[in-house]
Amino acid sequence: MENQFRPGKGQAAFTFTLLFLLYFFDYADRMVVNSLFPFLKADWGLTDAECALLGAAVYWSIVVATLPVSILVDRWSRTKVIAGMAVLWSLATAACGFAKTFPQLVAARVAVGVGEAGYAPGGTAMIAAIFPEKRRALMMGIWNASIPLGAAAGIAAGGYIAHNYGWQHAFGVVALPGLVVSLLFFFVKDYKTVKVAKSSDSPDVKAIARGFLRTPSLL
Repeated sequence: MENQFRPGKGQAAFTFTLLFLLYFFDYADRMVVNSLFPFLKADWGLTDAECALLGAAVYWSIVVATLPVSILVDRWSRTKVIAGMAVLWSLATAACGFAKTFPQLVAARVAVGVGEAGYAPGGTAMIAAIFPEKRRALMMGIWNASIPLGAAAGIAAGGYIAHNYGWQHAFGVVALPGLVVSLLFFFVKDYKTVKVAKSSDSPDVKAIARGFLRTPSLL
């Protein structure tokens, strides 16, 4: 895979910039709801447990969807999955602002999680492909720095917008930038999908586990 796809510096920088921004808006969209709890309690009379469910709904849907979406990333297209998932979570975040009932808001939050489930696997695969091994740890570190930055920005922006314009607008405002970046990602060049050899033998689960546990970088 090392020689199948390695873009020039300009293309790599462009791809990485979009990946960074998408992760930033991923967490902004995910965390914005935290700053809206006081407004939702006042508007809809939600309990603490119901507010917590709005956060948990995203994480549980990520847990359920990550594995199948990760397989799709490997077998189909990294760029298309990343872009498609980003479109989904952005639209789902915007849909939160149109929810009229608590169940509708929970459903929209679940859709946010489904969209975000494929981003980390796809983004990791892209970074591993576009940068040489000696630079991957650094680029992964920079990429992951977008997580706390995006979370902080989402909470801060959500609180400000909700206070001045209403909590519905907060969802829409944080959703828009991610949607724009996700559309740009459709123009990113993918690297060739690795062909997996077919075998009639059952996978050796113990051997796979040993392979994971003996990989220092993974540990």
